[in-house]
Amino acid sequence: MTAYNKEEIIHQLESHQLWIDTLGKEGNKLGFDEVDFCNIDIDLIKYPLDQAYLTACTFDGMNLYGKDMHSSLICSSTFITTNLENADFYKADVSYVDFTNANVKNARYAKSDCSEAIFIKADLTNAKLISCSLYLTDFREATLKNVDVSSSSFKGVLLKGAKLSGIKGLEDAFIKSINIGTPEIPILIEGEEAVQWIINNCSTDEQI
Repeated sequence: MTAYNKEEIIHQLESHQLWIDTLGKEGNKLGFDEVDFCNIDIDLIKYPLDQAYLTACTFDGMNLYGKDMHSSLICSSTFITTNLENADFYKADVSYVDFTNANVKNARYAKSDCSEAIFIKADLTNAKLISCSLYLTDFREATLKNVDVSSSSFKGVLLKGAKLSGIKGLEDAFIKSINIGTPEIPILIEGEEAVQWIINNCSTDEQI
């Protein structure tokens, strides 16, 4: 992990705020790589994280309720057990991001790249996954209740053990394949059969 002290990080966060407020005329766009925010005494709720570069950073266990991270490059970062309820990842790159056990209720991932993102045991109740790239995205044992997947592309999406109910937009999604096995031992179902499998396995309380 890259070492920054608290003052350096706050300075960059404030510079990013100025960059946003002045439409890029002043300040600097935020850019952090491999920074562990978990052990730094900074309340990130106070600072903007949208339109930023936050690659391979660690946000595990933090409270980022309602955080706006739209249009940010967040790939390979981790949000394990993080509270991201009502967070906004519109047009963000969250490829390879680890959201294991995260609370992402009501979060917006519309037009996001979620390729190989991990949502194992995450709660995505009412999340918006509209027009997303879901390539090898891992939803094993995740709660996918009332999730909107309109116009999203599915390929190799892992769904073993997921809790599905009230899925919206299936008729508009581009579902090439889903994986009801594991990455090591895949069980792929393609096309209309994949859509029908999702419909057949939707329920309120029971796991797949």
